[in-house]
Amino acid sequence: MLNAPIPIDHFIQGGVTAGTSPRHQDVYNPATGAVTGKVALANHADVAAAVAAAQAAFPAWADTPPIRRARVMFKFLELVNRHKDELAHLITAEHGKVFTDAQGEVARGIDIVEFACGIPQLLKGDFTDQVSTGMDNWTLRQPLGVVAGITPFNFPVMVPMWMFPVAIAAGNTFILKPSPIDPSASLFMADLLKKAGLPDGVFNVVQGDKEAVDALLVHPDVKAISFVGSTPIANYIYETGAHHGKRVQALGGAKNHMVVMPDADLDQAVDALIGAAYGSAGERCMAISVAVLVGDVADKIMPKLIERTKALKVLNGTNLAAEMGPIVTAAAHQRITGYIEAGAQEGAQMVVDGRGFDAAKTGEGCSKGFWMGGTLFDHVTTDMKIYKEEIFGPVLSCVRVPDFAKAVQIINDHEFGNGVSCFTRDGNVAREFARRIQVGMVGINVPIPVPMAWHGFGGWKKSLFGDMHAYGEEGVRFYTKQKSIMQRWPESISKGAEFVMPTAK
Repeated sequence: MLNAPIPIDHFIQGGVTAGTSPRHQDVYNPATGAVTGKVALANHADVAAAVAAAQAAFPAWADTPPIRRARVMFKFLELVNRHKDELAHLITAEHGKVFTDAQGEVARGIDIVEFACGIPQLLKGDFTDQVSTGMDNWTLRQPLGVVAGITPFNFPVMVPMWMFPVAIAAGNTFILKPSPIDPSASLFMADLLKKAGLPDGVFNVVQGDKEAVDALLVHPDVKAISFVGSTPIANYIYETGAHHGKRVQALGGAKNHMVVMPDADLDQAVDALIGAAYGSAGERCMAISVAVLVGDVADKIMPKLIERTKALKVLNGTNLAAEMGPIVTAAAHQRITGYIEAGAQEGAQMVVDGRGFDAAKTGEGCSKGFWMGGTLFDHVTTDMKIYKEEIFGPVLSCVRVPDFAKAVQIINDHEFGNGVSCFTRDGNVAREFARRIQVGMVGINVPIPVPMAWHGFGGWKKSLFGDMHAYGEEGVRFYTKQKSIMQRWPESISKGAEFVMPTAK
């Protein structure tokens, strides 16, 4: 007898609640195709309840000394480290990515928690003694209030951790709206935060879809919105949130290129392309989806890429030998299949076709999962749909260019500017590439250049809407507002009215 789907609800005011909305959505194990859960989909009343809880908790939490907020983060860090494999198993069960990749996701999230534990240092302001005679000036950073994070399916732990540890440590209260595709990790993290001593109402989770998003965007008590997802939705979040007076950082889509120069170590370049293109089934905003092959390197590298793509170990993510798991949903599988068909119709040379993958090879009970192998195209041109649009699947397009200048040009001409990489042994090429490329995150012999916790994540062009990147020092600035204070005391105030701006005297 099959197990009944597990209800996955909201977390408001320190406890799990089903909410008032009658709507639910099935949650699948993408490896088997089985329904494992039913997630609640919040209505406006559910969102209002979460905002009210966060708003009520804000004054006391904002007044809590930063060192005490940091101690809660330290305890949360301890608990996440203790339960990190449980979090990774939840990711694999609902997203499908292989377990080792899920472990890596949790580890990168932990980095941000560690960064947030240093919040007393990060919130320090500036002070100038005697800015004018008898007058001092200083700045401080204060929390915004209730802030919200809207996060995608592909990183159900790491991306929320880009947001809430910094926001909460800085004194805000937080509402997480995770993807309904893999929502269980959000409740697990909420439980760990409560066990760490976080006061009720400081962290809340509303499960849901567009109705919940729209409710957060228009609610007057929500002061800031962080978002990671596709570019059309990022644009919508940015415009709508800004229209309603909110601070917004909305990270959008990508079409990440990796340039392979003729002098590159080809085996290292192949390793990088295979891992970056097909890891997590290509469902990463930092995945490499275009290989830009310069000069005669294409004829040398293509046989190696073909061999490795065909040999990908596509297995149930719980199998530690797996290199790639299933596609996250049936709808995503269908969308990716459509892109592959479009590439073939537009004249790209399909040298490896992942559509006919045999699901029986993936593991027991997986025949009905959302399986696909890696697809590899050669002779892709910049006018093709598979080049221009984000596929978000295990499809690598190879573009041949005559020289370095052309490689830089096509990347700079693309509407996205999230991540990019260049493999070369030439220091001058590397330096020129890093300086001239119009992309927010650059790797030199690093295929997926996701910045570490203290640097901050964000692309350029249509990959980011808003002015401040996620996490790092810019994340602290995003979740706080600066206040400038000038003071002087009666003994230092000259007699008589002053009719001019204060000046340095």
